[in-house]
Amino acid sequence: MSLLSGLYVGTTALRVASDALNTTSHNLSNTDTKGYTRQQVSQSTRHYNVLSDASVSVAAKEIGMGVRYAETRQVRDFFLDQIYRRESGRSAFYEVSYEGLVHIQDLLGESGDRNFAEAIEDYWKTIQELANDPSSAVTQGLFISKAQTLIERATNVYNSLVDYQGNLNNEVKKDVDKINDYGKRLVELNNQIAKIECGGIEHANDFRDERNYILDQLSELCDISYTEDPDGYVSVQIEGVDFVKRTTFYEMKLDENEYGYYTPFWPHIIESTVNAEGEVVYTPEEVAKGRVFNLDREISTEANTDVGRLRSILYARGDHPADCSELEDVEEYNRTIAPSIIMNVQAEFDKLISSIALEINKILKDAGYTDGTANTDNSVFVRINTEGMSDTEGWHVGNIAVNQNFLKQPALLNFVKGDDEVDHETATKLKEAFEKEEYTLNPNTGKRSAFKDFYGDLVIQVSNTGEVNKLLYDYQLDTQEEANFAREQVLGVSSDEELQSMIRFQNAYNVASRYITTLNSMLENMLNQFGA
Repeated sequence: MSLLSGLYVGTTALRVASDALNTTSHNLSNTDTKGYTRQQVSQSTRHYNVLSDASVSVAAKEIGMGVRYAETRQVRDFFLDQIYRRESGRSAFYEVSYEGLVHIQDLLGESGDRNFAEAIEDYWKTIQELANDPSSAVTQGLFISKAQTLIERATNVYNSLVDYQGNLNNEVKKDVDKINDYGKRLVELNNQIAKIECGGIEHANDFRDERNYILDQLSELCDISYTEDPDGYVSVQIEGVDFVKRTTFYEMKLDENEYGYYTPFWPHIIESTVNAEGEVVYTPEEVAKGRVFNLDREISTEANTDVGRLRSILYARGDHPADCSELEDVEEYNRTIAPSIIMNVQAEFDKLISSIALEINKILKDAGYTDGTANTDNSVFVRINTEGMSDTEGWHVGNIAVNQNFLKQPALLNFVKGDDEVDHETATKLKEAFEKEEYTLNPNTGKRSAFKDFYGDLVIQVSNTGEVNKLLYDYQLDTQEEANFAREQVLGVSSDEELQSMIRFQNAYNVASRYITTLNSMLENMLNQFGA
């Protein structure tokens, strides 16, 4: 090899060592960058100059031309990515369920003027006192005033549950907007990556990092699957339906029902029409066909119906504020109410209040008590809105109130029979009504509760369900962390390893530099000696 060829070989080594140092520095500077993937330098030999082949001599004579910087590649494991993203989505699903139950527990256990447990306990004590002394004007007044407090606080609790549904509904819109933004960005990244890598020489690693980070975020929101084409385009499916296909993005839209609750659907797989104003509209039947999530399916790990934050929010929220009438049909209850933690509590809570109102009204009506006026409802509990309703309809929280006539004049409820005898019998029936254990929380509950225990049993049910969901969430979080740890072992940046690599590449750079310096000195000496 000539000295000039040797200088060329030295410069290739110097250049590769410099590029490797730059890559290592890039890794170190992104140690804490979210979504960053560790990069490695791949080296290979340059082509050889062939002086003679094996046909001329025993062995081919070749001269090496140095080292070549082949590529900077990302260090990722496709299968670990898939495992992590699936477990991440499942963890997000159970996190929403657990946090929802914690929030409902807080709503049910509110203190101060909104504490319902205290209100129903006070009402029960008042009924006990009334049974002991029905003729007392003070006790009669308390019976009516405590009923008013009970209804007010019950309405507060129920409205708080409805407000929480509204908050979750807003989260649905935010998440769908976020998903659509991710889809648009994925198409942009697909185009940028394909453009950079079309020559087969350069790798768009930073763009790939961003794309992988978006896939991580999408996997938390919903159940995704994805494939990458040989030319670098990624196609993504959500719940088995195309979301991004190379350079095409399919938008997820929202349908709003009569209660203002959103349902995500795919417009590109259903039929649409154009109205007189030129707007694209979809019939309810078509929207049902295009629903992103089939919430009628059983929640199951085997079927992957427990993956994704958005699905969990839709389950928890339900599609309307529920009432006790929806507890009557077991099959319908299990299909529409049971999967929703909020609707389930709403229906059970409403059952308690409506049952108390109807039972007390029945007892007092059977005893023949009236409010002393004509052409008005003579019940203690009345309905605010009765339009289009039969006598048995509309007895729900928010539509139940205490009769104003009794509030103004509690003595109308005098508990005295026609012969001026104190009516202990009716007062005792009121007490017994609160002690009868004949009410179940829902069709799937075997335990029967009395009015005085019903609310406590409801709170215990929510607490127990919360504990179960906490265990599921904790277990799933551990599984996700294990998957993330395994993935980070491959793609994560270790500052210790990178510093070792930096020392190695720095030494390689120094060796190449000294090699060039030595050859340069030899060449200079030769020129000085023979050129004289």
